[in-house]
Amino acid sequence: MKKVLAALVASTALITPAFAEGVSEFRIGILGGENAQDRLNSYQCLADKTTELLGVETKLFAPADYNGVIQGLLGGTIDMAWLGASGYAKTFLSDPEAVEPILVKVNQDGGYGYFSIGFARKDAEIANLEDMQGKVFGFGDPNSTSGYLIPSIEIPEATGATMDSGDYFGEVKFTGGHEQTIVAVANGDIDAGVTWADGLGEWEDGFNSGALRKAVDAGLVDMNDLVQIWQSKPIPEGPIVLRKALPEDTKVKMTALMASLPAIDPDCAYGVLSGEAKGLQPITHEAYEVIIEARKLKSN
Repeated sequence: MKKVLAALVASTALITPAFAEGVSEFRIGILGGENAQDRLNSYQCLADKTTELLGVETKLFAPADYNGVIQGLLGGTIDMAWLGASGYAKTFLSDPEAVEPILVKVNQDGGYGYFSIGFARKDAEIANLEDMQGKVFGFGDPNSTSGYLIPSIEIPEATGATMDSGDYFGEVKFTGGHEQTIVAVANGDIDAGVTWADGLGEWEDGFNSGALRKAVDAGLVDMNDLVQIWQSKPIPEGPIVLRKALPEDTKVKMTALMASLPAIDPDCAYGVLSGEAKGLQPITHEAYEVIIEARKLKSN
């Protein structure tokens, strides 16, 4: 695997900026999770590197929700994105020929799993799911793996009740995204919610990477004001995908750029990958078959 990445990085070094064959512009979609301007700022360095590498204009798209990126990939108006596992599952189930997974983020411990984290305000005296009975619970985006799909399966298993408002929780709301959930809990608009984190590092820092880390970096929340009340089983990190219809030359160049990003520009990689990461490694469709099956079950 290291040899594969080394070859990709080497190929990047040999590429001189030139008009990418068959590509007049390159379009990168950015999933929701934080406000649009912050997402665009985090990815601008990648857009600049892409323009330099391909020799064509690179455009960034930060739709309001996950579905905006998914539909862009399906419709051919977005060429590359970092999807969550559930988002990839929806894209694949909608059109198996739309995209191909190329790389996955590797955490500091060498794994590529992460968690859905349930959390509440510390002063709300909520320590676990039992304390949430009759209270307001927040999901993020319906196409989020950690912000909806996995907790909507695992939390009912833990409570013995559905996620319907009034069954176990007093009310269940969709906030719109990870950042919105974090802010809603911090402000007391909802009693608890779920978001994503790698589960590594310190709680006070928002872990090493994930939505909590991004919120801490942005000054939106003090983790000392929050408490963890639930954690999912490990979830496979979502893939960076490319549109299958792209020219092979463009795919090779972009795979090489993304694989080498943490080495050539750690600050850029920190912003793009939502915090600290060991690097990126190749990933294939097979890694997401369990999530695809879970997504099928939820649609039945």
